[in-house]
Amino acid sequence: MGDLLVMKFGGTSMGSAERIRVAARLTSEQSAKRPVVVVVSAMSKVTDLLLDSLRKAEAGDQADLDANLEKLSERHRECCRGLLPKEKQDQATAGVERLIADFARIAKGVMMLGERPPRSVDEAVAVGERLSAYLMALHMECEGIPAVAVNAADVIATDAVFGNATPLMEPTRARAAAVLRPLLDQHKVPVVTGFNGSTLDHRPTTLGRGGSDFSASILAAVLDAAELWIWTDVDGIMSGDPRLVSDARVLPEITYAEAAELAYNGAKVLHPRTLAPLAERGIPVWSKNSFAPEKPGTRILPRVDAGHGPHAVTSMTDVALVSMEPASAAVSGTKLMARALDGLARANVEILAFTSSSYRQSFCFLVRQSELERALEFLEEDLALELVHGYLKPIEVDADVGLIAVVGEGMRGTPGLAGRMFTAISKHNINIIAIAQGSSELTIAIVVRRSGLEQAVRAIHGEF
Repeated sequence: MGDLLVMKFGGTSMGSAERIRVAARLTSEQSAKRPVVVVVSAMSKVTDLLLDSLRKAEAGDQADLDANLEKLSERHRECCRGLLPKEKQDQATAGVERLIADFARIAKGVMMLGERPPRSVDEAVAVGERLSAYLMALHMECEGIPAVAVNAADVIATDAVFGNATPLMEPTRARAAAVLRPLLDQHKVPVVTGFNGSTLDHRPTTLGRGGSDFSASILAAVLDAAELWIWTDVDGIMSGDPRLVSDARVLPEITYAEAAELAYNGAKVLHPRTLAPLAERGIPVWSKNSFAPEKPGTRILPRVDAGHGPHAVTSMTDVALVSMEPASAAVSGTKLMARALDGLARANVEILAFTSSSYRQSFCFLVRQSELERALEFLEEDLALELVHGYLKPIEVDADVGLIAVVGEGMRGTPGLAGRMFTAISKHNINIIAIAQGSSELTIAIVVRRSGLEQAVRAIHGEF
């Protein structure tokens, strides 16, 4: 099936009966032309509700847990009423209540234990996607489109890192051949849950950040799909955040590497993990708007004919700059960096930018504020001796900063670009605190005071 299309619908695209109806129509239009596999997220805000319910269960708060379960039930019953003909609503409601009962059973176990085992959390939060897949498939059947809801736990094989599992591609390929290929051969549309999978011995897992998009790319890869379409609520990938940049435009094409860099540095683009299975096989991706499907969106490809210069600028505010400096020249800065980086790796903390000086052997790195506490805990534990005896100056943290990332394949080998960026920023009297650029010349990272971040983003976007 060389013409297979995988389509993924996000939470806002599945957020109501009306949106599910649109998603089904878009699926129907394509399934009339070629085989289609659909991957769906939970309805918008449902995953947050499920996680909050598990926290309430852990705390022993029965009243709030019951209130959340009622919200969950009513949200999906309302969807049933708006989506399905009357003769199907009792069947649909019964199916919804069965799935919610599965979640309630797990929540009750959490309440009895007084804690949330990661394996139980993974099984519980996948109920949101299972509800979406069930309703979407049922609606499509009512519209005369043969469709079957499929739990990705039966298809996507992963390791046993609960909450942030990694797919095992060859076992997944075998499962997909056994579960999805027969449905496609029967000209049915599999509606697969996003975000979840299971270990080789079938313990439920989830795929972490960007998990539903990741699910879609995994399936596109193992099914040797021709394309992957990601349906969201924006027109495509933009040259800048339209909330900050009034003349931001949709990029018609970007590369996998550019999309990954933009996502890594705060843009609401496909998560870098999503792109990895596709890049290996060169499968193109479209980022499209289900609220305006007539718009072309952005195509993500292995390579594009790029003009010189950056293609997009993005920014992050929830970051902190951590600075470290030996107190004496007798302390090897290189060894200190190595130990610091090892500690951050063990803490599973992502470094967004890193820069160092040569003489003082000092260095600084940027991390997300959500990971700052864990980063400092590991650093202070690993370097306790040096800190106690004064070989290392106290670790400094500056949380009043923001990150700007300027991204573009076209920056490679083009002189003068950094100078133009810095000049554009300096015209607004904004001080640059740190700069980092990888050897690929794909991204230039700039750290500035948070108060000047938005103006700096606009200045750079205007310059290019």
